[in-house]
Amino acid sequence: MRFYTLLSAALFIPLQILAADHAVPARVATLTIDPREVTIMHLRPEFESSIRMPEDVTSVILGSPGAFKAEHNEGEPQYVYVKPITKEPAQSNLLIATKSGQHVTIELISAGASAASDTPPVDFLIEYRTARSFLVAGDTPGPTAPKTTDKGQERKTSSRAAERSSGTVDAPRSALDEVFAQQTQINAPEWTKWEGRQIETFVGGVRQWKNETVVAYSIFNNSNASVEIVPPQIQIAGRKPEKKKSNKSKGILSDQMEIRDYKLSMARLDPGARADGVAVFDRPNFKQSTEQLFLQIAQADQIDQPILIRLPFTPPISADRQ
Repeated sequence: MRFYTLLSAALFIPLQILAADHAVPARVATLTIDPREVTIMHLRPEFESSIRMPEDVTSVILGSPGAFKAEHNEGEPQYVYVKPITKEPAQSNLLIATKSGQHVTIELISAGASAASDTPPVDFLIEYRTARSFLVAGDTPGPTAPKTTDKGQERKTSSRAAERSSGTVDAPRSALDEVFAQQTQINAPEWTKWEGRQIETFVGGVRQWKNETVVAYSIFNNSNASVEIVPPQIQIAGRKPEKKKSNKSKGILSDQMEIRDYKLSMARLDPGARADGVAVFDRPNFKQSTEQLFLQIAQADQIDQPILIRLPFTPPISADRQ
């Protein structure tokens, strides 16, 4: 009897060691929301990963529902759960929007069930936080500047501080903020209607800053239901060169341009509401004669049917970006 007990223990110990050798490395990360960046999230079959937002999630858009599964429920409004549903290597994108209009873009990568041991760790949890100001009030007082004896200068400084606190003096604005402010001041845009769409659009202007292009636009919800707008995209599209003696129809080629910066007044539009936005992107130095440049605007519930607004390829040159 003792012999069988020792034999069972001898067989059980290697199994424990084998299981420890094949443990999947995990990672928990805390990130700051930046709509201009794409977060890479590594997943693995048989494991479920979590994404925690700083506020309630309003929409979740998954690029490949056949390879991944994304779940969100009202009982846990700040969480999104993601996992691969195929054992083969897969890749897709995930877009999450919150009630205040913040967006995060995530690239989902699954190494598959037979992944090598040197693959990146699985992201069990990614927690997002809102960006904080560079000026943080701490409990410990910092160094104190020497007091001036100029009473007149003290009165001027106090007056300027009071004006800033009351909002009568604005801080210097960037070139992006200037373009955005000009767009918001257009009182009667010439709205363009799109068949079968809830929103109407208006492009205020397109200009060039050195090697960057900036486009200002507005969106109007001309429906009786609320809509949600995803971040803008820029694409260049054109027809494939036609082959001689070919009866096949011409195909369409399209590429996404990188968005360097953008600003959108609001993402959720109630009936009759208007949103203004600005997008800055890198325009290519040249293109084929069949290619065209488009501003792509889409609703969160119609991400596969975006509105494409044609843009001039050579806009007027404006002042340098600050």
